[in-house]
Amino acid sequence: MPSVVVTGGSGKAGRAVIRELLDHGYTVMNVDVAPPAEALCHFIKADLNDMGQAIDVLRQAAGTIDRRRAPIGAPDAVIHLAGIPAPGLAPDAVVFRNNLMSTYNIFSAATLIGLPRVVWASSETTYGLPFTRTPPAFAPVTEDHTLVPETGYALAKSLCEDMAKEMHRWNPGTRFVALRISNIFEDQDYAAIPSFWDDISIRRWNLWTWVDRRDVAQACRLSVEAEVPGADAFTIAAADTLMRRSSRGLMAEAFPDVPITQQIGEFETLLSIDKARRVLGYEPRYTWRERVQ
Repeated sequence: MPSVVVTGGSGKAGRAVIRELLDHGYTVMNVDVAPPAEALCHFIKADLNDMGQAIDVLRQAAGTIDRRRAPIGAPDAVIHLAGIPAPGLAPDAVVFRNNLMSTYNIFSAATLIGLPRVVWASSETTYGLPFTRTPPAFAPVTEDHTLVPETGYALAKSLCEDMAKEMHRWNPGTRFVALRISNIFEDQDYAAIPSFWDDISIRRWNLWTWVDRRDVAQACRLSVEAEVPGADAFTIAAADTLMRRSSRGLMAEAFPDVPITQQIGEFETLLSIDKARRVLGYEPRYTWRERVQ
């Protein structure tokens, strides 16, 4: 039975990731500063800004979730979701320092202990969101798009992607998968979607993109299982936009000078998920179009 540590497992995405892993036969441990609302698996409270605690929880995980194995070994992977989840929730410098250092500590602990896989939450914001100073260079935006972080939050994510590449170079036995996750929706968020339709500027900031948290969970599980190179990044979004207007029409009005570089479906996401489909086997299962009128 494979075993995974989920940091930030008490949060919006973390709860869904834990359920997804449990449903697919994984043994899971949740590491967070906040206790979970529902006890789905073993929980350890830890502040990952402390390197010692980051190392200790991964070492403790070996004894907790692997206790039936002989000899006891490290978990199969860590899915790192812990951190301040968006820009603007704290002063920029606080967000930057917290997210950069907690990720550095988890990456370091994982390589020290010898975990074969680190899956972690990067962000769509690395592409230049909210696209106010610099529009996207092309659409749909792919992983080849230049990273142009505009906030301390996005800058930390961009630097952590570089850090993953260097840590894999130092420790080739640990592979890193960065998920550039779009704006995460829970069930209760679907009711707000019609409020976006009359004014395309409301969601222009991320090209009208979103993702259901259960699809984020699917992507995290697949990132543990898929054959990936040493350190790579994948955009994770829903298959469609949040809008009833066509994707080409939205771009023509909001970003008339941005080239459309490939064929796109009528409502297809403008943050491309083609790479995640091809390499990870990711296929979004949720769309608001079946639930919202």
